[in-house]
Amino acid sequence: MIDEAGFCLTEAVLSPNECDRLSEKLLTGLSTRGRAGARHLMANPDIAALAFDDRLMEIARKSLGAQAVPYRATLFEKSGRANWLVVWHQDTALPLAARVTSDEWGPWATKAGVCYAHAPTWALQRILALRLHLDASTPQNGGLRVIPESHRLGVLTDDAVFERARQQPAVACLVGRGGVLAMRPLLIHSSSKAVVDLPRRVIHIEYAETLNLGQGVRLAIT
Repeated sequence: MIDEAGFCLTEAVLSPNECDRLSEKLLTGLSTRGRAGARHLMANPDIAALAFDDRLMEIARKSLGAQAVPYRATLFEKSGRANWLVVWHQDTALPLAARVTSDEWGPWATKAGVCYAHAPTWALQRILALRLHLDASTPQNGGLRVIPESHRLGVLTDDAVFERARQQPAVACLVGRGGVLAMRPLLIHSSSKAVVDLPRRVIHIEYAETLNLGQGVRLAIT
């Protein structure tokens, strides 16, 4: 299904008790946590263990193959203290171990010492994101909306993204607590502001077919 639609939902991957324990560890163990979450979490042992959990690895391997590997983890935390709107977009920036000399990559940026570049379609097609929901995603708390099959269009300009979103009905990705939304980075997606003061915490883990994407490009683990 994910190859056709660009996304797929698996409910109850983690139990409520596992979500509670992980939430507690995140509350006490993330020194760099801000109001809206935290980035570069693969160095956190609890997050790294989660990324390599057999249940998540099984989902990743179904799309990426037996050599699938996690390389980036982010906590997104939408709440009454941090409530934001995300416009329609694709996820096209990748963290790289080193800069590459190629017109296909860029523009470039450095975040917390890590090189990032906007990637070409062929590289992004080797990537899958798993969004683990520590809280249920509902129509009221700013859950994700997607444009099905839009990942097949390749990297688009901002204007082309907005035009596609105007032309095609969106699907709300309502995910229960402990569920996982798998999605391709080129899938056009957005989220609204929450209209209730309830948390929506998502651990966003990205996987690749291999860290060595080809043409001298290697992903950084972050």
